[in-house]
Amino acid sequence: QVQLVESGGGLVQAGGSLRLSCAASGRTFSSPAMAWFRQAPGKEREFVAAISWGGDTIYYTDSVKGRFTISRDNAKNTVYLQMNVLKPEDTAVYYCAAGITAIRVRSTPQYWGQGTQVTVSS
Repeated sequence: QVQLVESGGGLVQAGGSLRLSCAASGRTFSSPAMAWFRQAPGKEREFVAAISWGGDTIYYTDSVKGRFTISRDNAKNTVYLQMNVLKPEDTAVYYCAAGITAIRVRSTPQYWGQGTQVTVSS
Protein backbone atom coordinates (compact mmCIF):
# COMPACT_ATOMS: atom_id res chain seq x y z
CA GLN A 1 0.00 0.00 0.00
CA VAL A 2 1.02 3.58 -0.64
CA GLN A 3 -0.32 6.51 1.35
CA LEU A 4 -0.45 9.97 -0.22
CA VAL A 5 -1.06 13.22 1.63
CA GLU A 6 -1.49 16.50 -0.25
CA SER A 7 -0.97 19.98 1.14
CA GLY A 8 -0.58 23.55 -0.09
CA GLY A 9 -4.01 24.30 -1.46
CA GLY A 10 -5.81 27.54 -0.74
CA LEU A 11 -7.39 30.69 -2.12
CA VAL A 12 -5.42 32.84 -4.55
CA GLN A 13 -6.23 35.66 -6.96
CA ALA A 14 -6.02 35.17 -10.68
CA GLY A 15 -2.44 35.55 -11.87
CA GLY A 16 -1.07 34.31 -8.58
CA SER A 17 0.89 31.19 -7.67
CA LEU A 18 0.59 28.18 -5.39
CA ARG A 19 2.77 25.16 -4.76
CA LEU A 20 1.16 21.86 -3.91
CA SER A 21 3.03 19.09 -2.14
CA CYS A 22 2.31 15.38 -1.91
CA ALA A 23 4.09 13.26 0.66
CA ALA A 24 4.20 9.53 -0.08
CA SER A 25 4.75 6.73 2.40
CA GLY A 26 4.53 2.95 2.46
CA ARG A 27 5.56 0.75 -0.45
CA THR A 28 6.48 3.65 -2.70
CA PHE A 29 8.92 1.50 -4.69
CA SER A 30 5.94 -0.46 -6.04
CA SER A 31 4.37 2.64 -7.58
CA PRO A 32 7.24 5.00 -8.35
CA ALA A 33 5.56 7.28 -10.88
CA MET A 34 3.57 10.22 -9.52
CA ALA A 35 0.89 12.43 -10.95
CA TRP A 36 -1.54 15.24 -10.22
CA PHE A 37 -5.19 15.23 -11.20
CA ARG A 38 -7.96 17.73 -10.55
CA GLN A 39 -11.72 17.75 -10.36
CA ALA A 40 -13.75 20.91 -10.77
CA PRO A 41 -17.34 21.15 -9.50
CA GLY A 42 -19.69 19.28 -11.79
CA LYS A 43 -16.88 17.92 -13.93
CA GLU A 44 -14.99 14.65 -14.18
CA ARG A 45 -11.57 14.23 -12.68
CA GLU A 46 -8.86 15.08 -15.21
CA PHE A 47 -5.16 14.46 -15.57
CA VAL A 48 -2.88 17.44 -14.95
CA ALA A 49 0.77 16.27 -14.83
CA ALA A 50 2.88 13.15 -14.32
CA ILE A 51 6.52 12.46 -13.55
CA SER A 52 8.64 9.31 -13.61
CA TRP A 53 10.78 8.10 -10.70
CA GLY A 54 13.93 9.69 -12.11
CA GLY A 55 12.17 12.85 -13.26
CA ASP A 56 13.30 12.30 -16.84
CA THR A 57 9.81 11.67 -18.20
CA ILE A 58 7.18 14.35 -17.62
CA TYR A 59 3.74 14.88 -19.10
CA TYR A 60 1.32 17.81 -18.85
CA THR A 61 -2.17 18.36 -20.05
CA ASP A 62 -2.27 21.09 -22.66
CA SER A 63 -4.17 23.61 -20.55
CA VAL A 64 -1.37 23.88 -17.96
CA LYS A 65 1.72 23.71 -20.17
CA GLY A 66 3.98 26.69 -19.55
CA ARG A 67 2.22 27.55 -16.28
CA PHE A 68 2.54 24.44 -14.08
CA THR A 69 5.70 22.51 -13.21
CA ILE A 70 5.80 19.05 -11.64
CA SER A 71 8.90 17.98 -9.75
CA ARG A 72 9.93 15.51 -7.07
CA ASP A 73 12.40 15.00 -4.25
CA ASN A 74 12.90 11.28 -3.85
CA ALA A 75 14.91 11.71 -0.66
CA LYS A 76 11.77 13.21 0.89
CA ASN A 77 9.30 10.97 -1.00
CA THR A 78 7.54 14.14 -2.06
CA VAL A 79 6.20 15.39 -5.37
CA TYR A 80 5.37 19.04 -6.05
CA LEU A 81 3.17 20.99 -8.40
CA GLN A 82 4.22 24.59 -8.87
CA MET A 83 1.27 26.48 -10.32
CA ASN A 84 1.87 29.95 -11.79
CA VAL A 85 -0.36 32.41 -13.62
CA LEU A 86 -3.40 30.75 -12.08
CA LYS A 87 -6.77 31.23 -13.74
CA PRO A 88 -10.30 30.91 -12.32
CA GLU A 89 -10.73 27.78 -14.45
CA ASP A 90 -7.93 26.12 -12.47
CA THR A 91 -10.27 26.04 -9.47
CA ALA A 92 -10.66 22.40 -8.44
CA VAL A 93 -9.78 19.79 -5.89
CA TYR A 94 -6.29 18.62 -6.73
CA TYR A 95 -5.38 14.98 -6.14
CA CYS A 96 -2.03 13.29 -5.97
CA ALA A 97 -1.73 9.82 -7.47
CA ALA A 98 0.87 7.07 -7.72
CA GLY A 99 1.37 4.42 -10.37
CA ILE A 100 3.78 2.14 -12.13
CA THR A 101 5.04 4.40 -14.92
CA ALA A 102 4.55 8.01 -15.97
CA ILE A 103 2.63 6.84 -19.03
CA ARG A 104 0.29 4.49 -17.17
CA VAL A 105 -0.32 6.72 -14.14
CA ARG A 106 -2.01 9.19 -16.48
CA SER A 107 -4.86 6.76 -17.10
CA THR A 108 -4.67 4.07 -14.42
CA PRO A 109 -3.31 5.33 -11.11
CA GLN A 110 -3.00 2.75 -8.37
CA TYR A 111 -3.26 5.03 -5.35
CA TRP A 112 -4.91 8.36 -4.59
CA GLY A 113 -4.54 11.06 -2.00
CA GLN A 114 -7.49 12.73 -0.31
CA GLY A 115 -7.22 15.94 -2.31
CA THR A 116 -6.59 19.60 -1.57
CA GLN A 117 -8.81 22.50 -2.63
CA VAL A 118 -7.45 25.20 -4.91
CA THR A 119 -9.67 28.23 -5.49
CA VAL A 120 -8.69 30.99 -7.90
CA SER A 121 -10.71 34.19 -7.65
CA SER A 122 -11.17 36.55 -10.57
